[in-house]
Amino acid sequence: MTTVALLLSSLPALAEPLPPPEGEVLLRVTGNIEYPNVDGELHLDYEQLMSLSPRVIETTTPWTEGVGRFEGPLFRAVLEAAGAESESVRVTSLNEYEVEIPRSDVQDYDVILAIKRDGAPIAVRDLGPVFVLYPFDEHPQLLNETIRHRSVWHVGAIDVP
Repeated sequence: MTTVALLLSSLPALAEPLPPPEGEVLLRVTGNIEYPNVDGELHLDYEQLMSLSPRVIETTTPWTEGVGRFEGPLFRAVLEAAGAESESVRVTSLNEYEVEIPRSDVQDYDVILAIKRDGAPIAVRDLGPVFVLYPFDEHPQLLNETIRHRSVWHVGAIDVP
């Protein structure tokens, strides 16, 4: 690979608005965003989420048994796709539990929005469809009460103030 190609491949991709989703919407990003795709919001389906810097985290959690293999986009990649630049976001679950997550969490750690566990989509009855997952086994200091409260499951929306 040439030096120019290496330099270009290390630059962040220029954000462009994503098209409206074709499948079932799993996540809505609302509020102060630069790249909406449906009525001022960013709506994302399974395929779109998996296209945004997907990662795998193999970890134990306080809510599941044993080590699970979780997959989903980096939380920060979803915020970048939305053009969100706030210092924090508010995550809301399908049952209206809300928590504020500082941007520093998703910048400092590879927090994912898990949508698969052990190779299968996460069902609503099993913490899905979207689960904010911190890399607990990689960073044991994250197993604290504050981070556990930020590890929202049944996520339906992220609001950017």
